[in-house]
Amino acid sequence: MAAAPEGTPIWADAMFTDVEGAKTFYGEVLGWTFGETASEYGDYTEAYADGKAVAAVVPPMPGQDAHSQWCLYLASPDAAATAEKIRRSGGTVLMEPMAIGDFGTMCLARDPGGVTFGLWQPGTHEGFQATNVPGAFCWAEVFTREPEKSDAFFPAVFGYGTKTVEDERIDFKLFDLGADPVLGRMKMSDEDFPPEVPSYIQVYFTVPDCDAAVATAQKLGGKPVFGPMSSPFGRFAAVVDPQGAAFAVIDVTTTEGEMPNIT
Repeated sequence: MAAAPEGTPIWADAMFTDVEGAKTFYGEVLGWTFGETASEYGDYTEAYADGKAVAAVVPPMPGQDAHSQWCLYLASPDAAATAEKIRRSGGTVLMEPMAIGDFGTMCLARDPGGVTFGLWQPGTHEGFQATNVPGAFCWAEVFTREPEKSDAFFPAVFGYGTKTVEDERIDFKLFDLGADPVLGRMKMSDEDFPPEVPSYIQVYFTVPDCDAAVATAQKLGGKPVFGPMSSPFGRFAAVVDPQGAAFAVIDVTTTEGEMPNIT
């Protein structure tokens, strides 16, 4: 498989104090099955959609902050070099690049506005084995209270181009690599996001029926925080799982309305 360009979303995982509970929840909501737990790597457990690796769940390490959240990893051909660009661009390296056996090298970082993300330099683990199919990753958005910082940081580190979605109701941009948009950037309004909600990256997973996925999430103790609503891109909803991790689901086959102007 050809190497993903630097800055391409390449993997996602989440930490849960109750990994079995997370497996039950996401197994029902997204249709995931799970592989064998890798005890030598902190009980890291991959999730599969139709037999393809699409994400992973892991318990916190002893002494680690136990707050559950999804982490999006962006591709890097050289994690050490990308980490240096992060520092030069005003970001913070939270965890120095670390080799994970022969699977690859990971790094955790934060942009100047507080958005946490990961880097993944592939080894034998090349990242998502499937995207844009039911149960798999399809999109992600940087939600930030300080958009000017993210707008400067991410293009400086990853070479993204930037486009503006013309919609007077929201402050939304697209980061792209060549002609391909790879990330959205949404300004968090005080009206929609309580002050205790920090900036974050929202990961979207594809589902065949958004309303059914939200109903299942609610039945299992999840909480919808936005939607379901229809859009030109699909019918989507934002959800918080029972352990507090935020994510989104989208049915890309159910669209409504005209595409916005993008400049």
